[in-house]
Amino acid sequence: MSQLAQPGAAPPQADLRPALTLLTGFAPEATRATADLLTRADPALLVVSYDLSSLVADGTVRRTVRDGRGVIEDERTALEHGCLSCTVREDLLPALVRLARERPGGDLALVLPPSMEPETVAAACSWCEIDGRPVTDAIRIDSVVAVCDPATLLDTLDSDQDLADRGLQAADDDTRSVADTAARQIEYADTVVMWAPGADADFEHTRVSVLLQRLNPWARHLVVDLDEPAWLSARLRRSGGFDPDGPEPYGRGLEGYSVGCHEPEPDCGVVATVYRARRPFHPGRFHEALPKIAGSTLRGRGHLWLASQPDFIGAWESGGGGVSMGGLGRWLAATPDAEWGESSPERRVNADLHWDDDYGDREIQLAFVGLHFAADELAAVLDACLLTDEEAAAGPDAWREYADPFEGCLEGKEGIEE
Repeated sequence: MSQLAQPGAAPPQADLRPALTLLTGFAPEATRATADLLTRADPALLVVSYDLSSLVADGTVRRTVRDGRGVIEDERTALEHGCLSCTVREDLLPALVRLARERPGGDLALVLPPSMEPETVAAACSWCEIDGRPVTDAIRIDSVVAVCDPATLLDTLDSDQDLADRGLQAADDDTRSVADTAARQIEYADTVVMWAPGADADFEHTRVSVLLQRLNPWARHLVVDLDEPAWLSARLRRSGGFDPDGPEPYGRGLEGYSVGCHEPEPDCGVVATVYRARRPFHPGRFHEALPKIAGSTLRGRGHLWLASQPDFIGAWESGGGGVSMGGLGRWLAATPDAEWGESSPERRVNADLHWDDDYGDREIQLAFVGLHFAADELAAVLDACLLTDEEAAAGPDAWREYADPFEGCLEGKEGIEE
């Protein structure tokens, strides 16, 4: 139902800041080709691209700027501290702001290299200043688009390699895995594009399409058509898909958003399941089950709690057979009332709605996606890791005495990887 404007109310003002479209993905050729389609539809669009291949070796990055008529800038910059965050703060953001000011009526697209995750750029835009003014005064992120190549996606998500194994690391201490990085790019996007120009809708492409929708059920999903650049441009640019105030990827369940979709029956072999429990995991049994949990699926994400560390929220991420865990702060049940205001309103409302007399807001929410795995068998493995009735009755003081292979990993954000 539309609402009538109140008499005397000022009309809403249009947002005149240049719109920035982030193009991300682990298939660089497909990502660049998508940018080419956008410039075919609008030759005035500025496309900024980065080459980080020399960042680790000599601390330099190559930045190019082009539009539909050709290359406008091609510069190599030496950074005093060669790392990804320095690249974003010292070169990327100043360049974007400068270009936005030079062409106030035009939009920009940023083609990210595989090792630069869109969340890093979005976070930096939210707090960095250029010339004493917030970056968001000059530009706004309009959409985050993940471009995926069906020919390589499955191998990427199933890879047991680190970025360093492929020479893609952004720093000497960059230990991120290929599978996790590629999955995070897809999950963070508001729009997912499958790059399959001219391909027949065969079983493999259909399977990849289902997999992408299960990995990111909250995004729009499109298939590229080379003959309709204007159609694609109209859906990727000025779509308003990016929400700067949206939930953090690992904290979705804490704020009442879904952590994934529950589709346990295979569709083209793709299975998705969401596991929920109120009781905590026993640290020993859970640690022993990690290989079986991570090895049976392509991707897992969500949050959990361990009986031995009942005050802290654990972030879970799995991919390529490996596991990463870290901390997401304290449960509200373990937080002084005076500090509840530091949490988002969504989280406080969600906690009130689902408060448990014994455990407060503590719970486990894990989403898994993979091929040809049995969701009920995975749930049984996880169920066996929960505290038994007898263990639960012993209470938190007894739980804290359990031998804990995860000791300390939930208190900070470094976590562990296995």
